[in-house]
Amino acid sequence: MSRRHSERHRTSRMSWLRAAVLGANDGIVSTASLVLGVAAAHGTRQNILVAGIAGLVAGAMSMAAGEYVSVHSQADSEQADLAREQHELETDAAGEHKELAAIYVGRGLDAALAKQVAEQLMAHDALDAHARDELGITEALKARPLQAAGASALSFALGAALPLLVVLLVPATILLGAVFGTSLVFLALLGALAGYTGGAHVGIGALRISFWGALAMAITAGVGSLFGVGG
Repeated sequence: MSRRHSERHRTSRMSWLRAAVLGANDGIVSTASLVLGVAAAHGTRQNILVAGIAGLVAGAMSMAAGEYVSVHSQADSEQADLAREQHELETDAAGEHKELAAIYVGRGLDAALAKQVAEQLMAHDALDAHARDELGITEALKARPLQAAGASALSFALGAALPLLVVLLVPATILLGAVFGTSLVFLALLGALAGYTGGAHVGIGALRISFWGALAMAITAGVGSLFGVGG
């Protein structure tokens, strides 16, 4: 019973977990890359902090707006599908009953039992039965635009704050290495946490997110170094 509860719990948090992980990952990678690029171009600590803070604010707003628009489009589609389904239930209840029973037959029930299950579920809540089994819309996976936008903005800001904190605390002589190294640690921990929370392999999640983060930071630092030498 506890395992079933755990699996349902993981499913119910997938929507906000996805937004939070993406937001924190982007916050760490983009801000650390920006910091490394400016530092490699021989920017002062003040230049680095101003660029990093600007990147934090702009990135958080961009993540929130993008996630809200994307998830709201999904919510609009869900509402349109539910409205269409409600209309079909009102105008052709018998046809909808046959359609639902056919779905259960396709999942392995015999025709008589599928008909009985469809009858009982439709008697309890016809729209909910069709939303779940025909459209794949459930309460746990339902689109929530404001929740997704808030999770993205907050997680981006928290992720972006980590490399900025390192900039404030470490000496200028080791700033490049410190930001790069600590950001990789942050990314690995984030990947491991996301894997654990979502029920996936912890090591693979940490390795995947760390690799792409390291690549992004290295390329940005390289570009900053080229411009710094040129200046």
